[in-house]
Amino acid sequence: MQEVHEDTERCVRAVRSKDARFDGWFFTAVLTTRIYCRPSCPVVPPKAENMRFLPSAAAAQQAGFRACKRCRPDASPGSPKWNERADLVARAMRLIADGVVDREGVDGLARRLGYSVRQVQRQLLAELGAGPLALARAQRAQTARLLIETSTLPMGEVALAAGFASLRTFNDTVREVFAMSPTDLRRRAGSGGPASGVLSLRLPFRAPLYAEGLFAVLAAEALPGVEEWRDGAYRRTLRLPNGPGIVSLRPMPGHIAAELSLTDLRDLHTAINRCRRLLDLDADPEAVDALLAEDSALAPLIAARPGRRVPRTVDGAEFAIRAIAGEKAADLAAKHGEPVDDPGGGLSLLFPEPAALVDEEPVAALARALDGGDLELGAGSDWNRARDRLAALDPAKVELIAMRALGDPDAFPRPGSGRRWRPWRAYAAQYLQDSATEREIA
Repeated sequence: MQEVHEDTERCVRAVRSKDARFDGWFFTAVLTTRIYCRPSCPVVPPKAENMRFLPSAAAAQQAGFRACKRCRPDASPGSPKWNERADLVARAMRLIADGVVDREGVDGLARRLGYSVRQVQRQLLAELGAGPLALARAQRAQTARLLIETSTLPMGEVALAAGFASLRTFNDTVREVFAMSPTDLRRRAGSGGPASGVLSLRLPFRAPLYAEGLFAVLAAEALPGVEEWRDGAYRRTLRLPNGPGIVSLRPMPGHIAAELSLTDLRDLHTAINRCRRLLDLDADPEAVDALLAEDSALAPLIAARPGRRVPRTVDGAEFAIRAIAGEKAADLAAKHGEPVDDPGGGLSLLFPEPAALVDEEPVAALARALDGGDLELGAGSDWNRARDRLAALDPAKVELIAMRALGDPDAFPRPGSGRRWRPWRAYAAQYLQDSATEREIA
């Protein structure tokens, strides 16, 4: 059984104190009950000698442990490591979360990463205790549980939407992971969700979260037809692998309320992952704020509004095009955007794909690079290669695109180096934004 490479005593302390800050960082497998939990599980902690600490839910499942019914460890925030790092394992995890293994298999994952299947499997096993297929299987199980509990879809449709090859595999996996049949899981949840249409979900995060600042940026940048701020919620259209979708995101105490309307339910996990990425929900705000607060100039800003996140994007190519197009982005969307129907609001367009913009200035060169594959800004992109290519296209926008589209936490789209705030310069930039003391700090 592959254990995490962390201080065991620190993990034990986190479990005993039910510290939610460590949810997603590691999972606690209990040898006596064969159940795995998140660190903040509300049950009485087991004896230290009966605990083992695993780096992923997939590793716990592969070792024969079942998910706790109380703390629902599969629904904990994701590990911040996959958004903070740009190495092979982090890129692979972002791609798996985006559904690449389900759509293209392990061969497709390796091809996107530029490594052999054997290299990818070896590195994932070494760090996470599970290979790409096991990680994707754990993800399918989570998607299945969400659909079982939030809809009244027939189980056959749930199995298909979650990516299972057969109803039997779906049933076996749900029983193995959750120690309940799909029917019992639905009965226990008391599902009253729709058979189709809008799915209502809760997106967890690590506190604190300064939601006002995060949503203010998104609302201010909203592109007519593609995005809107309506009745206290940020809403936008989504271009997903199997069809368009619409999401509504509303800040609530302790979670983000998400309402998803999807053309194809197979896109559920991908849509959730992209929304989490947009809102930077898997960040570790205490670690970020603790380091930045060592700077006496930033400390009062952090004390006043802790938990700032970096607003990112649901589509890296879209953000890059909008960043370079500036005020012309709305015209490009109106001219080339694909129509969508939004009975619940005023959305009408999917932002155009790069192929539709290869002759449109000022984004023609960028669109050609994106369309031809010379520039990759997706979940598993190579940050260094992308930066080099962006520098040749528009050097003034490299840091902004790196921060918002690539998700680089150390990007710094401001004058000066900001070296003293590394490796969290992107978060420092958020604290500096609209600050009354900005000139003195910069």
